[in-house]
Amino acid sequence: MWGKEIDLAQIVEIRTKTTVYFGIGAITKMTDIAKTLSEKGISKVIVVTGRGSHIKSGAWEHVKKALDAASILPVLYSKVTSNPTVDQVDEAASAALEFGAQAVIAIGGGSPIDAGKSVAALVANPGKTARELYEYTFLPEKAVPIIAINLTHGTGTEANRFAVVSIPEKEYKPVLAYECLYPLYSIDDPALMTTLPPEQTAYVSIDAVNHAIEAATTKLGNIYAVTLAREVISLVTHYLPLAQEDPKNLEARYYLLYASMIAGASFDNGLLHFTHAMEHPLSGIKADLPHGSGLSVLLPAVVKHIYPAKAAILANILAPIVPGLKGEATEAEAAYIGLKQWLKKHGMKQSLREEGFVDSDVARLTDLAFETPSLELLLSMAPIEASRETVAAIYLDSL
Repeated sequence: MWGKEIDLAQIVEIRTKTTVYFGIGAITKMTDIAKTLSEKGISKVIVVTGRGSHIKSGAWEHVKKALDAASILPVLYSKVTSNPTVDQVDEAASAALEFGAQAVIAIGGGSPIDAGKSVAALVANPGKTARELYEYTFLPEKAVPIIAINLTHGTGTEANRFAVVSIPEKEYKPVLAYECLYPLYSIDDPALMTTLPPEQTAYVSIDAVNHAIEAATTKLGNIYAVTLAREVISLVTHYLPLAQEDPKNLEARYYLLYASMIAGASFDNGLLHFTHAMEHPLSGIKADLPHGSGLSVLLPAVVKHIYPAKAAILANILAPIVPGLKGEATEAEAAYIGLKQWLKKHGMKQSLREEGFVDSDVARLTDLAFETPSLELLLSMAPIEASRETVAAIYLDSL
């Protein structure tokens, strides 16, 4: 049984520090949230979002109405892109400080929410920059209150302390994890996600699957992370086809969103390792590469390499995707093939070459995996030695 691989004497932290309002219609809770902010003396906020999803989803209509009712004035920053940059964060923080914003409302998927978390840290620490924040020359201990209104079911960032923003000139895509980055409140309303197209639906859901697999197999992996991982994968396996077939299927969106949220809690406790540490260089180099696409290409090779070290756990949590695994080290190839077939069924690319990478890119990607601030920490959490040779081999296997 996989439970024998759990260290019973390992003392772990179980983090669920954000209040998440979850369910169809949860966006209406924005009225209560705005009232609470007003009672805290907050009269001005910055709203950090992308270029259109906050309007298309219907979220902004509810937020604006709630802010008006609470006499809170907003300033809107709607320039966040996929794979947001430190320049966007600095620009938003400057606008927030000039306006006198006392809190941040982030509306969107992982990119706007992560950018919003970063803005919150800078607003609470005037004079600091996003480059200082993401190059770890400034370690924040405080941030202004963060409200996250989630529009995708992938990152889980609405329920944890993580944020990711790119430094374009260095091709860095570092990860932050600070106590002050937990949102005060988050909204997870599946009704806001029915406009996600089938391809993006797959990208974000596969991000959640990766969070679950990595968290369950890190050196900090624990029974909580393993339990959540099996549930995440079961839910995504069942509901992803339904959401791709009918984007307005609220039951499918509900359970995919729940899977994403608990996957976010899972890696808040167990951390991540190879797949995320190695994807960030991919989208650090190619800013237009969807995060979920990069993860999906890397995942089978990562599982193949770590399977002998975590065979029982992987056999258990991957059963909905690759049935019949018995937890034996010799099944690594079967897990690899099964994962590739499942990803292909959902329209995912099968190789890095399809994303424009070639053999000669492996050296630069490997360098970035070890040079980018924070990524070496993730690699150190891998269940096998994360040597340069192993990282390069996974990239090559994914080409």
